[in-house]
Amino acid sequence: MAKFTHIIEKEDAGLPIKKIIRAKFNFSSRLMGQIKRGNLVYRNGSPAPGWHTVDIGDVITVDLPEEKSNFIPEDIPLDIVYEDNDLLVINKQNGITVHPTKGCPNHTIANGIMRHMLDTDQSFKIRFINRLDTDTSGLLLVGKNSYSQNEVTKQMRAGTVEKHYIAVVCGRVAENDFVIDKPIGRPSPDEIRRSVLDVDEGGYPSKTKVHVLERLKHPSTGEEFTLVDLKLLTGRTHQIRVHMSSIGHTLVGDWLYGDDHSDLIKRQALHAYRLSLTHPVTGKPLSLRSNLPDDISNLIEFLSQ
Repeated sequence: MAKFTHIIEKEDAGLPIKKIIRAKFNFSSRLMGQIKRGNLVYRNGSPAPGWHTVDIGDVITVDLPEEKSNFIPEDIPLDIVYEDNDLLVINKQNGITVHPTKGCPNHTIANGIMRHMLDTDQSFKIRFINRLDTDTSGLLLVGKNSYSQNEVTKQMRAGTVEKHYIAVVCGRVAENDFVIDKPIGRPSPDEIRRSVLDVDEGGYPSKTKVHVLERLKHPSTGEEFTLVDLKLLTGRTHQIRVHMSSIGHTLVGDWLYGDDHSDLIKRQALHAYRLSLTHPVTGKPLSLRSNLPDDISNLIEFLSQ
């Protein structure tokens, strides 16, 4: 169970505990209500109601409410890049769905995390802060409590979380650096595909920053490809796949958006390799990276011959 602690200083003396908590911990109204109902506030180790006032040197401790998920534990390998009491970051493999759905109720990353909890004697509610498509690999961020989830989500909305992807796309991308600024929407609720869609037709503002890393060529056919770094400035479903397809550079292996290079790779060549944020509890910078999976590494090596 996550804990938050504050030692009362001179400027806090005489204030009610609830005012201290609101000022120091920035909890949401919903979370404050859960804390109050659960009697999870302590003064010097003893339960204390919010209207009690504080003295210099008092130690105010707040426990977050204990929550847990109830997915079926499964032995699904997890490549854990970072873990503490508040966050879990996984280097997700391709071919695995993140969260159970009606069409895929089991065999997901969530089921693997449940097994990880049993193996490490933990209990928390799984809160995915970002999502990756089934066939996209890379860094997947999980909050272990609602506070961490909410704080990182606020950072994302403010644009202070950096999410970088590596992709191999079809064709020769001419410019070295540019931004794709095109709204994305779902043309039909019955379709999985997204597309560039005007805002007045249901599209949402979407921006992707593109940086060319290397221009590649098929050793036998001479067909051109490009290795790119993609920074998400917004976070729409299929954003990278839609944006790159919209400028004529579909991701290699992305059959949903029109590429047929299944001879080169069996899924879209897209990997979330870099994630930078401020830790929601400690306030310290957190910069994480993951290695490219073998299938994308092999693809790049083949096209670099």
